[in-house]
Amino acid sequence: MNNEQLWQAVVARDARFDGRFVFAVSSTKIYCRPSCPSRRPQRERVSFFKLPEAAEEAGFRACLRCRPRNNEVVDPHLEMVQRACRLLDTATDGDTLKLAELASQVGVSAFHLQRTFKRVMGISPRQYVTARRFGNFKQLVREGESVTNALYDSGFNSSSRVYEQAPEQLGMTPAAYGRGGRGVQIDYTIVASPLGRLLVAVTERGVCAVQMGDTDAALEKELRAEFPEAKIQRADSRLKDSVRQILNHLNSNARLDLPLDIRATAFQRQVWEQLRAIPYGQTLSYGDVAKALGKPGAVRAVGRACATNPVALVIPCHRVVREDKGLGGYRWGLERKKKLLDLEQRK
Repeated sequence: MNNEQLWQAVVARDARFDGRFVFAVSSTKIYCRPSCPSRRPQRERVSFFKLPEAAEEAGFRACLRCRPRNNEVVDPHLEMVQRACRLLDTATDGDTLKLAELASQVGVSAFHLQRTFKRVMGISPRQYVTARRFGNFKQLVREGESVTNALYDSGFNSSSRVYEQAPEQLGMTPAAYGRGGRGVQIDYTIVASPLGRLLVAVTERGVCAVQMGDTDAALEKELRAEFPEAKIQRADSRLKDSVRQILNHLNSNARLDLPLDIRATAFQRQVWEQLRAIPYGQTLSYGDVAKALGKPGAVRAVGRACATNPVALVIPCHRVVREDKGLGGYRWGLERKKKLLDLEQRK
């Protein structure tokens, strides 16, 4: 089924599709089963996942109303991957749980499990373990747990390994993240653009956010929500050059090469680097990007990586469309995506 068919099942609250996929809403960070009785969101805010575990790995949490995790998975391949995910979730020493051992517990060959797991989830079982542990760490810290306890309660058996991976997964050290960004200086500015209000934010390491919206208040709120304890201040003059480069790039084929400070999984970084290679004014399909990465089965994972891109325009996720040339989704609204593509193709 394509995304439009999945969306129609969601609109109809069709219970026949429960267990076949879940849908997630970017504005609430919640995922649901298709038959959920909750109010339907705007289409551009919705993404689809084959399994609840895939939605959670992308940062969404289960709806308390329809409880999608309790639904029985219909497809045997999805059921196999779900069993593997749950074994990894409950393993006491996931770092040493070998692929062969996991495959044996699931009842398939290691090759078959690895291939099917990556097709469904977009990442390997080992990458899944790492992503879930960092997700658990972030949740525990937000709930008030100390950094040290959160590290070990999340399943990490070595703090040194966590600090090695932290810049990629968190964008800062675990201690800084545990302080809600306390000690991290984030400067931002908001300017007018052909696409509405444009927010650009930077740390000492580089650009950490480029967002588009309708109001300054909404953009500021979203920036502060991720790092409530960071020192965030408006600094229009400091960001003048970065803003100029972004606006010039938006209005012409001007080179855009800004240093970035963004959190990402290894797979997200692969996707985002591929997106930055798409020439100005051209588009690729989600399938094209997956094939270019050597992972033709990871189309939906590519879509998720596009949806979680924190720096609009700098990483041009708007240049990725559906196979049928439909726009697909866009974190900042489909109207902006269409206008962006129209602007680039006229240059």
